Amino acid sequence: MNETCHIGMLLFPQVTQLDLTGPVQILSRVPGASVHLLWKDTAPVMTDAGFSINPTTAFDDSPQLDVLCVPGGFGIVDLLGDSETLDFLRRQAAAARYVTSVCNGSLVLGAAGLLQGYRSACHWNWRHYLPAFGAIPGDERIVRDRNRISGGGVTAGIDFALALAAELAGEETARMLQLGFEYDPQPPFDCGSPARAGAARVAAYQERLAPRMQAAERAVAAASFSLRAGS
Repeated sequence: MNETCHIGMLLFPQVTQLDLTGPVQILSRVPGASVHLLWKDTAPVMTDAGFSINPTTAFDDSPQLDVLCVPGGFGIVDLLGDSETLDFLRRQAAAARYVTSVCNGSLVLGAAGLLQGYRSACHWNWRHYLPAFGAIPGDERIVRDRNRISGGGVTAGIDFALALAAELAGEETARMLQLGFEYDPQPPFDCGSPARAGAARVAAYQERLAPRMQAAERAVAAASFSLRAGS
């Protein structure tokens, strides 16, 4: 890849920082890549981990992106009805080579009308909302449908980024990146998916998040109605 490849990662309040920083760490090493952390302005943005990250590029200053990526987090609840952000995503997606997401960031693409008729990954606890935006849920860790590439929940963003790196710079480059980052997962517990965690643990997790998910459900319903009304 000889020319600059502009990769834009949406950075918004209460983003799950690993959704953002995992892929950025990988994609920043792709030859020719220029990574932009995008928000409405360049003031520090607070993540869900209690520290802030500085955007590098305001929406109005963004070049046309080759790769557009929306990470996830509970901050997406506000984005689902944020016309400024959704309009920016639509403009960039129109000419982007790849339109991508990590975790429940796919729902923001959905709210922008960018996933109608596309298969998409999403965090398992949010995946059932995808059809509200005309998207087809996929439970794979990485889902590709035409120029839409999506990663599942949080840590799947690293897998997603390696797959995208292979698209941009070839499989051998991606393999070398994986080696360099010593990405060889061997988790201490075998409960990283609902199937492996078991029904009781899944239910306990969902009960703990229930109050926050109620707000998310209202936001999804409003965004879905707005999308249908505008189409």
